[in-house]
Amino acid sequence: MSQELPTRLTCGGCRTQLGEELLACPVCGRLVHAQRLTELAGMAKAAAEGGDPIGAIQMWREALELLPPDSKQTALIARKIAALSNKPIGVPSPRAGSSSRAGKMAAGMTGVALLLWKLKFILVFVLTKGKMLLLGLTKGGTFVTMFLSFAVYWTAWGWAFAAGLVISIYIHEMGHVEALRRYGFKASAPMFIPGLGALIRLKQRPVNAAENARIGLAGPIWGLAAAAAAWGVWMATGKPIWGAMAHVGAWINLFNLVPIWQLDGGRGFAALSRQQGWAIVLVAGIVFFWTGEGMVLLMVLAGVFQAMAKRAEAKGDQPVMVMYAALIVALAALSGVRVPMALG
Repeated sequence: MSQELPTRLTCGGCRTQLGEELLACPVCGRLVHAQRLTELAGMAKAAAEGGDPIGAIQMWREALELLPPDSKQTALIARKIAALSNKPIGVPSPRAGSSSRAGKMAAGMTGVALLLWKLKFILVFVLTKGKMLLLGLTKGGTFVTMFLSFAVYWTAWGWAFAAGLVISIYIHEMGHVEALRRYGFKASAPMFIPGLGALIRLKQRPVNAAENARIGLAGPIWGLAAAAAAWGVWMATGKPIWGAMAHVGAWINLFNLVPIWQLDGGRGFAALSRQQGWAIVLVAGIVFFWTGEGMVLLMVLAGVFQAMAKRAEAKGDQPVMVMYAALIVALAALSGVRVPMALG
């Protein structure tokens, strides 16, 4: 019985036989997937002109996977992606004929901190993001690992608090998922790890530090909304369990803002200039003296180290800095909620 031999690629320029892992011919330099790259470029251009920047970004990211990392085309496409995705966090993708929105972006950022504190923000959040939250529960891996984490936490703190903790972590992770979808990324569904939280595995890499930072900070933004919602219910009902959920949810997201390792804060801090880094350290220092929250002190110490390590000429992202600072203030305030003794 004969066995079919694997198909070998041939360079369209010099006819050199190529390995399947090659993206460019080692002899003449011709791109192996030139035809597909041309198709993707055409689809990306059509999507952008048709008012679909997310679709355009998705096409360009697929093109990056077919290009050598050090090629000129890779750098050019990275700039195109950055231009399409370079907008403040939480602002919808602009459509054709809506250029007037660009002028409102900078002004809108000044009211971010106050907006997060308004009760109507929670209502708008639930109405606009509810579909995304339900979508995550349709993934088998997410649902099963989420249930396992719930079972573990139940044995320690009871079913009510365990449910609140798992939901808070889930909402945080879905913040990342929503940002990844908005920026045209391929990524896995959230997977829970009992005792450690949850994670999402990226299948594509961000093109720059600012994009990575905005995806990272999206988790604490959604986590803040969840904690604020729990705080609002506690104020309305007086039931201790909701106060505990607000405190722990805020504390977990505050921990994620510490600028170390692969935490969301580390990704956010990487997009800042040295001056912006010191500004975040200053904000965190003021917040520590205001709240006495030990996690913020850790943030100050890690921030000092990270700011000192930055190059003086490094450029920063102003919207990321504003959002980072607003999150520190809001989450530290919510983490100051006294945890009631009765959790059941």
